[in-house]
Amino acid sequence: MTKNIYDQKVEEFMAKIKAKNPGEQEFHQAVHEVAESLIPFIEENPQYKEAKVLERIAEPERIIIFRVPWQDDKGNIQVNRGFRIEMNSAIGPYKGGLRFHPTVNLGILKFLAFEQVFKNSLTTLPLGGGKGGSDFDPKGKSDNEVMHFCQSFMTELYRHIGPNTDVPAGDIGVGGREIGYLFGQYKRLKNEFTGVLTGKAPNWGGSLIRPEATGYGATYMAEEMMKTKGDSFKGKTVAVSGSGNVAQFATQKVTELGGKVVTLSDSSGFIYDPNGIDKEKLDYVMYLKNIKRGRIKEYAEKYGVEYIEGERPWSVNCDVALPSATQNEINEEEAKTLVGNGCFVVSEGANMPCTPEAMHIFQENRVLYGPGKAANAGGVAVSGLEMTQNSMRLPWNRNEVDERLHRIMKSIHETCVKFGKRDDGTIDYVKGSNIGGFVKVADSMIAQGTV
Repeated sequence: MTKNIYDQKVEEFMAKIKAKNPGEQEFHQAVHEVAESLIPFIEENPQYKEAKVLERIAEPERIIIFRVPWQDDKGNIQVNRGFRIEMNSAIGPYKGGLRFHPTVNLGILKFLAFEQVFKNSLTTLPLGGGKGGSDFDPKGKSDNEVMHFCQSFMTELYRHIGPNTDVPAGDIGVGGREIGYLFGQYKRLKNEFTGVLTGKAPNWGGSLIRPEATGYGATYMAEEMMKTKGDSFKGKTVAVSGSGNVAQFATQKVTELGGKVVTLSDSSGFIYDPNGIDKEKLDYVMYLKNIKRGRIKEYAEKYGVEYIEGERPWSVNCDVALPSATQNEINEEEAKTLVGNGCFVVSEGANMPCTPEAMHIFQENRVLYGPGKAANAGGVAVSGLEMTQNSMRLPWNRNEVDERLHRIMKSIHETCVKFGKRDDGTIDYVKGSNIGGFVKVADSMIAQGTV
């Protein structure tokens, strides 16, 4: 079957997706990217076509939408909307984060839940895919207001989740503080202490290195990709976007492995520090962002480096790019700039941070490009390890969890190589991660029937 016929089948499939899910652009983008890899594979493996597995994976098993009323510090009632997308449970309980951000809507959460199905499958752990959140914005809110919101949110969500049903975690806007308030309310309502949420503090059921896991994992993935070229992080200049958990711990791990991170960003702009963000400077970033909750511009003022307002860091010369902020943060022109400036590795710490056009630029130029469903799977991998520790009622030490995470990321890379090797010997990590993640879920769905 020719490429043109495959393209036609992809377009036919996407026409149905768009008709059933109008206006959900991020979801359309995520499904299209997967369909490009999977439809040729499905045509060659008719058992998946006959069972309409891709059509079923693209349809959530359950969508929950609910009202979240809460009282602010002035005594006023506020109303937000809460969501939980339970996408696929073929290989385990639904697993995926909660996002609190004004941009949260159904389309964004469906894209994240769809990606999560493939990502969780790649981890080798028995985890289904889900995602949730609210259009609530924790920025500028007091601890008391955040607590009131979280308690109201969980008062509805608790009836839909559980350690063997659906295990949420954190995401943008949901850190340790929010997980604590959510867990406390769940425990109060259910009168039980179970591993229903991950990302908990270590002294009440959390796993060590959970905050570090996504950033560490994206860095380990980049390291594995470079090994295919006999290379490493030593002496490499690295551009990182974002300045939250993922960016912070990617910076930490890159530095440990001998690389030099020269950028960090937030929604207002980015800083460029040509001398590198060393341990002392990173400690300040963690204080600035995690405790003071300030802007990255303050780093530039403190250390006398350049701050570029309203821009993203992809104009800076670098060998490696770790986009760790949000979806679609690298467009086609920025991808061309990165390639032109010598960037040869891109490992996605965020979910879908590259537009389709940017992704194609990286693939055409044979950049070592690790898509988010593979590269940032470290977070959910350690969430899965946290679930295991909760079930066993046994904590593991930091080194043990880090070693398990490293092994999982190596396994993900091996899966990508297995399913993504091109005729010329290079590796299409997009194809490898899509097919590798699909096969395990698809075979499980077929085995369990169509009901």
